[in-house]
Amino acid sequence: HQSEGVCGHALIFPYYGWKKRWVESKHRPDYGKFQLTAGKFYGDKEKDKGLQTSEDAKFYALSTRFEPFSNENETLVVQFSVKHEQGIDCGGGYVKLFPDTLNQEDMHSESEYYVMFGPDICGFGNNKVQVILRYQGKYHENNKAIKCRINKDTHLYTLIIRPNATYEVKIDNQQVAAGDLEDDWDFLPPRKIKDPYARKPRKWDERLQIEDPEDKKPEDWEDFEYIPDPDAKKPDDWNEEMDGEWEGPLIPNLNYQGQWKPRIIDNPNYQGEWIHPEIDNPKYKPDPTICHYYNISVLGLDLWQVKSGSIFDNFLLTNDEEFAEEVGNKTWGIRKDVETQWRELYEEMEKRKQEEEAKKTKEKEEEREDDIWGIEEEGSEEDSAETPGNDRQMKEDEAESGFLGKNEVRVDEKDEL
Repeated sequence: HQSEGVCGHALIFPYYGWKKRWVESKHRPDYGKFQLTAGKFYGDKEKDKGLQTSEDAKFYALSTRFEPFSNENETLVVQFSVKHEQGIDCGGGYVKLFPDTLNQEDMHSESEYYVMFGPDICGFGNNKVQVILRYQGKYHENNKAIKCRINKDTHLYTLIIRPNATYEVKIDNQQVAAGDLEDDWDFLPPRKIKDPYARKPRKWDERLQIEDPEDKKPEDWEDFEYIPDPDAKKPDDWNEEMDGEWEGPLIPNLNYQGQWKPRIIDNPNYQGEWIHPEIDNPKYKPDPTICHYYNISVLGLDLWQVKSGSIFDNFLLTNDEEFAEEVGNKTWGIRKDVETQWRELYEEMEKRKQEEEAKKTKEKEEEREDDIWGIEEEGSEEDSAETPGNDRQMKEDEAESGFLGKNEVRVDEKDEL
């Protein structure tokens, strides 16, 4: 955070004056915008400021240039921190290293890069640390699965590539993966292959256990589940010429013991699983220049995020592993505990706020229901009060029109009863 430029073989990227040093790509007109902020919770409001994605469902393309350098015969350390305070559900949180040939104003997802490193999250369970390295014009993804952190706190990600073709990945200054580049990436053909002329011997015995050849079934073993009913008699009128041979009904065998099987013993001739012998791969040739990159000159954020709010900070490129760890402890290490406490307090306040809003909403709904019921009751009372007058008016109308009720009969005065 303190200075910019090469200092002890390190590139440090401070946040002040960032708009003059970071270039927004114009490859497409609808890229999302970054803003400088420490977010909703932090350790220090000024020192913890970083570049935050600010628009949902957007691609982002932002980069900064520096003097070209090479990691030939040098250790390369790529380090940065990222905080997904929005609770990211799907999106990238990684950085890319580009060659000096990159046109920053035309940077996009297909732009050639050397290294892509950082967390990549999309859906529950699909959260990993991407370590994609370019070799001989192709991109190679790490074969070893590395899980990233998915909570809302700031986390420090570190990639170390050494000149002896070994690597290390750390999260929060703790090792989470390490090994040989050749073993964990498919840069080269395998050192060994199966001997194409080797065949498993026909008599090779891989059976760990076998049936005991000396074990015999007892003579009185009952292995019939059903037997003919001994009390059944052939009907007297059974005609074998017409009805065929008579067979008595079957009944469950009370002495049934199940199907007999010989006991299992260890195979005295067991030779173990046959292993296909291997030979040196004639196509394999070691390459001491794996992941040696020349003219590294641009650090970029080339991302897609469904839900925005990720804050990137503490970018560092160096050849000194100890220095990188020290920087991590003095930046992320100082803020992490205070930030976590503030985040927990913030979440508790948000929870209470939501509960209060939900309570107010419920009370308003109950008041509306009470008002509706009150209006309906008043209407019912008015209808009841108007009923007698309505009945009288109806009878008067009936009398004037000569309408006859159900049980009324019109009698002419001249008719005789």
